[in-house]
Amino acid sequence: MSTYRDFTAPIGSRRAPVLRTVGTRERRSHLSAPRVPTVGIDIGGTKVMAGVVDADGNILEKVRTETPDKSKSPKVVEDTIVELVLDLSDRHDVHAVGIGAAGWVDADRNRVLFAPHLSWRNEPLRDRIADRLAVPVLVDNDANTAAWAEWRFGAGRGEDHLVMITLGTGIGGAILEDGQVKRGKYGVAGEFGHMQVVPGGHRCPCGNRGCWEQYSSGNALVREARELAAADSPVAYGIIEHVKGNIADITGPMITELAREGDAMCIELLQDIGQWLGVGIANLAAALDPSCFVIGGGVSSADDLLIGPARDAFKRHLTGRGYRPEARVVRAQLGPEAGMVGAADLSRLVARRFRRAKRRRVERYEKYEKYAQFRRTTREAL
Repeated sequence: MSTYRDFTAPIGSRRAPVLRTVGTRERRSHLSAPRVPTVGIDIGGTKVMAGVVDADGNILEKVRTETPDKSKSPKVVEDTIVELVLDLSDRHDVHAVGIGAAGWVDADRNRVLFAPHLSWRNEPLRDRIADRLAVPVLVDNDANTAAWAEWRFGAGRGEDHLVMITLGTGIGGAILEDGQVKRGKYGVAGEFGHMQVVPGGHRCPCGNRGCWEQYSSGNALVREARELAAADSPVAYGIIEHVKGNIADITGPMITELAREGDAMCIELLQDIGQWLGVGIANLAAALDPSCFVIGGGVSSADDLLIGPARDAFKRHLTGRGYRPEARVVRAQLGPEAGMVGAADLSRLVARRFRRAKRRRVERYEKYEKYAQFRRTTREAL
């Protein structure tokens, strides 16, 4: 007599195929993931940006808001994420959500272990957001998602060994080899911004002193400008006049704008940031030997005012210079949206698994109905 197992067991070996490794799935996700729209979230120290992204990396719509004050509870940031996703869902058919978080994400891509510029400490971000939304959620480090986007759609296309450096509030980093993001054993690889470059140097929010991001980042740029302005330095008169004496109003984009207009102090500050950037990537070249460094993040908008000095310092400090191939140093093409686009693209793999799980539930129900109908027919025949 037939049983329910006969209707539900897979055909052939009666066993589902062995799952591919996570890395293999990731390498093939851009080829086999469903071509459905997903939402990418980029969470930084100053802003939360969300956007609906299609399978070709095109942003269909994006929204942005300020990051809630970091003294607030993690739930405040989570509320902001949920509000942005729900807002976009009103106008788009969203199949998954990817979150690029400015912090250390564990190997399971669930918990934010530590975020220097946010109040997350061992925060189960994926589960908390997934519990509040009706779609699957993926969480990764924001530099990892930016590197993925540049490899898929931007300056890193065609590269098989790529290192991404993101210059924003701090410095983020990511390593991508053969189409796979290298996250390390515990998920926190690529935190280049917290390499110590000046022992006993400036205090960093991470708790250490002399971290790289204290000398080459948006925070470093603004700190130096404000210190010169507060000291009433003659070289700072241009920017003091620009902010009408309100030193707290000095921002990174303002410094970049004034540098483009020819302000000597702002040009020099960007050169200093660029030189520290070049020193750092020379050290990374010695350790990782990539074929390409992609420089992204908000500070990279300074373009050659920053990238030019960085290339010069990189060549000057590169180990074995003159006797080894040099990695390309290029500016990211996707701009500040890279992390958002990459998070959305990576989440399409989760969307595929979600759709398959839903399809399996439907199939199981249909098989049960078939079995129930068989039993009814059998009883009637008796």
